[in-house]
Amino acid sequence: SASSAVGAVPLSLYLGFDNFKKILEGANFMDNHFRHAKFAENIPVVSALIDIWNINFLGYKTRAILPYAQSYHRYAPHCQQTEMESNGKSTLIDGRRVDFETGEIVFGEPGTNGQHSFYQLIHQGTTVIPADFIGFINPQYNVGEKQEISHHEELMTNFFAQPDALAFGRDNENPHKVFTGNRPSTMFLLKDQDPFSAGILLSLLENRVAVKGFIWGINSFDQFGVELGKELGLDMRRRIKLHKEDPKNDEIYKNLNSSTKQLLQMFLRGELG
Repeated sequence: SASSAVGAVPLSLYLGFDNFKKILEGANFMDNHFRHAKFAENIPVVSALIDIWNINFLGYKTRAILPYAQSYHRYAPHCQQTEMESNGKSTLIDGRRVDFETGEIVFGEPGTNGQHSFYQLIHQGTTVIPADFIGFINPQYNVGEKQEISHHEELMTNFFAQPDALAFGRDNENPHKVFTGNRPSTMFLLKDQDPFSAGILLSLLENRVAVKGFIWGINSFDQFGVELGKELGLDMRRRIKLHKEDPKNDEIYKNLNSSTKQLLQMFLRGELG
């Protein structure tokens, strides 16, 4: 929806229409690549097939999004929403229940934040988590250019080093310092941190998601999973309104399970216990 009318208005107001237009141009560039490139050279298709290999054949059901650019600090949550809302399905298009894994848990942070947060588990944990590393040739701002290594170059040293560490690992006499390696990752290198590149990444994500949905035979374009909670939320709204009108009304807690009933009672009383 970022490139649709829903996203066009707020993004144009915030970024300016010229910048939003460049996002569309970048998305169109990747859309044309997706449409015309051979499968073996098609970035969204190959990315989706790697995901399916990891999920359905290797059993790796989580993926980390790791942009080495602070300007992309909200890209991982956007990927999370697109992937998990689109392909978090357990019913095929024809109505049959699936008997294989679909979707994946997606999370992430900009590289340096993640390195001091969850990289420990990615490198040495018992759960193997495939990772997407995203880097840029040019920085958004020139900082430290007169130094031996600029800030951006310092950042990119880890963009190149971390995937190698995951892939090849390292042996050590100290068992606590052993890295087993053979942990999959994908690297995406773009030139500039500009709206055109943002459009490329948005289109790559959406086409990658769609390809997985096509192969799995699920509908990536509905979100019925968000509806039930909203419907129950309306019922809770009704109960809160009844409490405001008459706290002694028996309908307030009628047919609630014991856990929800106790929690709602505490909430409406305004105190715990």
